[in-house]
Amino acid sequence: MPGLKLFRTDTTNSGMTEVTPRLAEVEADVQGLVEAHMERLLGVRFLASEYGTGPVHDGRIDSLGLDENGSPVIVEYKRGVDAGVINQGLFYLGWLMDHRAEFQTLVRDRLGVTTAAQVLWSAPRLICVAGDFTRYDVHAVREHRRSIDLVRYRFFGKDLLGLETVASVTGRTPAAKRVRLRAAGLPPVRGHSGALAEAVDEVLLGLGDGVSRVQRKQYRAYQRLRNFACVCPPQKTKLLVYLKADPRDVDIVPGFTRDVTGLGHHGTGDLEVQLRSERDVERSLELFRVSYEAAQNVSGHLGH
Repeated sequence: MPGLKLFRTDTTNSGMTEVTPRLAEVEADVQGLVEAHMERLLGVRFLASEYGTGPVHDGRIDSLGLDENGSPVIVEYKRGVDAGVINQGLFYLGWLMDHRAEFQTLVRDRLGVTTAAQVLWSAPRLICVAGDFTRYDVHAVREHRRSIDLVRYRFFGKDLLGLETVASVTGRTPAAKRVRLRAAGLPPVRGHSGALAEAVDEVLLGLGDGVSRVQRKQYRAYQRLRNFACVCPPQKTKLLVYLKADPRDVDIVPGFTRDVTGLGHHGTGDLEVQLRSERDVERSLELFRVSYEAAQNVSGHLGH
């Protein structure tokens, strides 16, 4: 983000004006804007702001939320660079794991009984949003056994916001994830479509550092900050993958890709990819990459 340059085009005079990046005036400006658009920006449903942790822990969590897969999320904000943001967030994450019933009551009151019953406690997350992070911050998150995302923000002009994922760590190495494939409750690999599922798993985990795999009963999600792919259990003749790639930017090929915007399906994403062969997996690689990039970097025209 610090090296990103943004220009506003002037179609009338065929000119171009650079939009200068800036930090927020105060931390609350970042927090208020992200909370107002949390699902769009982070893939997290907003639950509470400045949530008190009681007299023993004596703190206030900046934001509490629930991500696309039902995992509890703590979001901490800093206007600029702050060496304490990670430790502060981990302190609150420890509190959260000790107060599961309280969190589920909050989810029930905000999102309903069904959602509260499906909270995924195996994958709690910490998201730190700040003006910047040091190389020591990036190293530090890799030493923890928690899922942590470091997200750098910048304002551009008066009404543009950009978010960039600096680091995304799940607390496990990709190799360890593959070893745990069966232990995670994934369906046993049998037959041709099962082999495709293994191939897709390898491809999606290999798209970048910090790719997290979250198993739900109806699908398996791959995320880096937000979900970028959801894989349904193998069918007899095909494997269905749902991506965050925009169907409007894709040449829809009957029998291979399908726009499922507004249609009910397991997982998240508006582009359905139908895989029936290894060749289909190869054809999907660019779509996987596009969806991966879309999930970790966000920019938009947002108002306060």
